Amino acid sequence: MVIKSVSTSKKIGIGIDFGTSNSAAAVFDGERLRLVTLEQQHAIIPSATYINRSLTAVTGQEAIDQYIEDNTGRTVEMIPEVIGETSQFVEGEGGEGAPGEVDTVTDKVYGAPLTDSSMQGRLFRGTKRLLGDEGVRRLMVFDHPFRLVALITPLLLRIRQAIQADVGQFADAHLGHPVNFEGRDQFSNQLALSRLTEAYNYAGIKQSSFYPEPIAAAASFLQAHPQTVGEYLLTLDFGGGTLDFCVLKRQRDQFVVVATHGIGLGGDHLDQRLFRALIFPHLGRGESWRRRGFDREITTRFPFEDYEELLVNWAVSYTLNQNKYTAPVLDCIAQEGPAKRKFERLRDVIQQNLSYVMFSRIREMKAQLSEVTSTRLDIPEIDLELEVSRAEFETLIAEPLQALAQALDTVVAKANLCHADIDIVLRTGGSSLIPAVKDLLTDRFADRVVEHDPFTSVAAGLAIANYRGLQYSE
Repeated sequence: MVIKSVSTSKKIGIGIDFGTSNSAAAVFDGERLRLVTLEQQHAIIPSATYINRSLTAVTGQEAIDQYIEDNTGRTVEMIPEVIGETSQFVEGEGGEGAPGEVDTVTDKVYGAPLTDSSMQGRLFRGTKRLLGDEGVRRLMVFDHPFRLVALITPLLLRIRQAIQADVGQFADAHLGHPVNFEGRDQFSNQLALSRLTEAYNYAGIKQSSFYPEPIAAAASFLQAHPQTVGEYLLTLDFGGGTLDFCVLKRQRDQFVVVATHGIGLGGDHLDQRLFRALIFPHLGRGESWRRRGFDREITTRFPFEDYEELLVNWAVSYTLNQNKYTAPVLDCIAQEGPAKRKFERLRDVIQQNLSYVMFSRIREMKAQLSEVTSTRLDIPEIDLELEVSRAEFETLIAEPLQALAQALDTVVAKANLCHADIDIVLRTGGSSLIPAVKDLLTDRFADRVVEHDPFTSVAAGLAIANYRGLQYSE
């Protein structure tokens, strides 16, 4: 696996890091590296697209703000969707045995009650995680099927326009990608890159080179620290959707890629685990449901498992507001038992479509625990406030941390090295700020671990690679 330099007379290099949670772009002129302003006064833009009923799209922070404004506190109303009509002739009664008039009676045929009549728009965030999944081809926006490519193109177009406003017309760019996309088969990477290529083309970026994100992060570090000593450098890039690694070896005045590795583990996965562990017990998980039978009262466990996956996947959690889900909840509330308040919270989450807001509160708590040893998870929308310690947080994410440790050991082994052979370890990506991740790296590599621009290192490295004409091939 090598990085080769292609002869170039470029005056400027451009890099675009389209991420699961956030995106960034950078330019490099051979000496000066700078980030492009994408979101008002900020270089980092949320990777979000909001499409309203008129099928108009907004992106970035505006997309999130619009979604929250349109949905928080809104009572979701699921109505049966009309999928067809049937007609039949009906003969009326005539006087004194005479034939009556023939009328046509039309009945509407209803499908499953999945149409939210008051929904103003759909928010799509984390769409990058779906690009390698062959089973996900289109997502419904009201009654219109949208291809994944169409859902990410508006954001890429906005990024391209921001770069163009900054540097003028440009011919090509380096585009980041994880070592391995999430997916179900061996062709996940090929499928995801094909979809990304199409989306970038629609966004006006016709010439591009895909480049692994952890290698780009290493490139930006080496540019910023040209006097770096040591033979081997390892990069850990822990973002919102994936965990990526690379090991580089110095050869004369450059580095070559020795090994790469990546798994489908990111901050989004941690958030879902926290939602399940911290919030589910306060929404009715594990509680009983008393129902009246023919001759006696029946007590069973409340079927919370029917709600779980929809609750932790906020983009589709609005579909919970159907009678088959709401009726058991309302029945449990009517029982006036000790769990009544829990089921009232579950009712409010469903009817007011609060899953996204709750995930936002979890992310805020997670960020705070990187700075303090204890904080509060405060969700006033459902009258829930919990004290959460860093130690409890680390216990809840112990399994993902073990997966991280195994993946780290795997990439070192793939490089035919041991931990002592690594001279520098770069830690980048938003999830790399978690203290337990820092401690894990320190345990293996002691004082050789360096934090490097968690949210912008990849975009910067892509711009450098583009300027120098670097190409990567396995």
